Amino acid sequence: MADIQDRNPGSGKFLDTVERLGNALPDPVFIFIGIIGILVGVSVCGAAAGWSAINPVSGEALVAQSLLSEANIQKLFMEMPKTYTSFTPLGLALTIMLGAGIAERSGLFSTLLRGSLAGVPKHYLTPIVFLVGMLTTHAIDAGYLVYVPLAAVIYASAGRHPVLGLVVGFSGAAVGLSGNLIPGQYDVLILGITEIGARLIVPSWTMNPLGNWWFSLAVATLFTGLAWVIVEKVLAPRLGPWTGGVTSGELAATVVTATERRGLQMAGLAALAVIGGFAALTFWPGYSPFLDAAATGGQRLLPLFRSLPAGLFLLFVATGWAYGASTGSIRSHRDVVEMMVKGLEGMLPYLVLIFFAAHFVAMFTWSNLGPIAAILGAEQLRALNAPPALLLPLLATMSAWLDFLIASGSAKWTAMSPIATPMMMLLGVSPEMTTAAYRLGDTVTNLISPLNPYFVLTFTFARRWAPDFRLGSLLALTLPLAAAFYLGGVALTAAWVALEIPVGPGASVAYHLPTAP
Repeated sequence: MADIQDRNPGSGKFLDTVERLGNALPDPVFIFIGIIGILVGVSVCGAAAGWSAINPVSGEALVAQSLLSEANIQKLFMEMPKTYTSFTPLGLALTIMLGAGIAERSGLFSTLLRGSLAGVPKHYLTPIVFLVGMLTTHAIDAGYLVYVPLAAVIYASAGRHPVLGLVVGFSGAAVGLSGNLIPGQYDVLILGITEIGARLIVPSWTMNPLGNWWFSLAVATLFTGLAWVIVEKVLAPRLGPWTGGVTSGELAATVVTATERRGLQMAGLAALAVIGGFAALTFWPGYSPFLDAAATGGQRLLPLFRSLPAGLFLLFVATGWAYGASTGSIRSHRDVVEMMVKGLEGMLPYLVLIFFAAHFVAMFTWSNLGPIAAILGAEQLRALNAPPALLLPLLATMSAWLDFLIASGSAKWTAMSPIATPMMMLLGVSPEMTTAAYRLGDTVTNLISPLNPYFVLTFTFARRWAPDFRLGSLLALTLPLAAAFYLGGVALTAAWVALEIPVGPGASVAYHLPTAP
């Protein structure tokens, strides 16, 4: 590790400076409070200046409203509880996390992560560790807390540098919110926020939880290939071979016991039962509540798509309970309830943030500034003849840079969606494609952002293996990956839009506004 420090004498100082600047920023809650203050001021100016636009869908004249008017002040205070509790992403997140708390605290997630790397061939270690890292996104924090340090042990036992394993596991987990093999709770959360923005222009637009799946698969494939090349050709030679070995205790921590294997088998049976139940409710002749027989095409499955949050809740409850009952981590129904409670404890910071995010979105709606800005902005962009294949990579770039100010992807999209989503709809781009471009930019800088708490956590893990390791050393390893993911991702986005490849089941790149009455 001394070689890395000698070759990069300024890298640690640079990242220290970035870290100090990041730490000087206020908490995201107060960032939202500041944005709300700015919104109030702009609404007063807009109302006084008579800002307005015509909704091209409804033909309604939209006029800027002052948030300090009597009606809006009354609404703010009288409807404060309703504004908070009716915020769509809040209910989605809490529903899924109730179940995820059981799956995580029963030990199911941890065992799945450990078992996923058993017997991995050495030659394919990097792509498999990276892909599994992406999948750990669905295991909430377990990916970073369990899987990343586990990847270091697996690399060390294979005679490779454990820090390399940390970087590969961390990178996969960091970009798993945009590229993944299967959709999960984050798709539901982020597309739920998209729905709020889309309804500013088209109130009837509904969220499709699978709306980013095909694009996410492509991102996962591309990023895995890029990671494999960069890790083996650039990062591995930089770190060199590992001669420190690995202790028997560390190796033992990677082994899945017979009891845990039996628990996984029971969890698998429970998962099949839940999936079978949803399939029956979709395709059973004469009784298919998850199928809209009156619709056509992909819209027929819209009830199923809208039921996925409940499906994830049931899946996590059933598999976590089955695993826990088999292994002994769950002895009664009281343990299940306690795990639900403990699972929601980690959501407390989110609940505080969402209170202010929900009011920001509501006040943005009351002021009419969101659709007005979207309509006027779309007119300006249309006059420039800027193609969507250029605009969406620019959106991804903006999302990437904002990651250095607001670490939470959902919080950032809450602020951006009320303008970006309707604006792109007016330019003929679907909300699903706009969301996919945002997610791409949001995740690539997770690898290098000092506001990402898991970046610092990975650095802590690295110092266990290399005590002289520095933050600058970690940045030197993650920066090439972040740069490659960004360049490859924006190129993929541009090509995807240009070729108009479906973004997901029932979700296209193009969007056609409903005809105005």
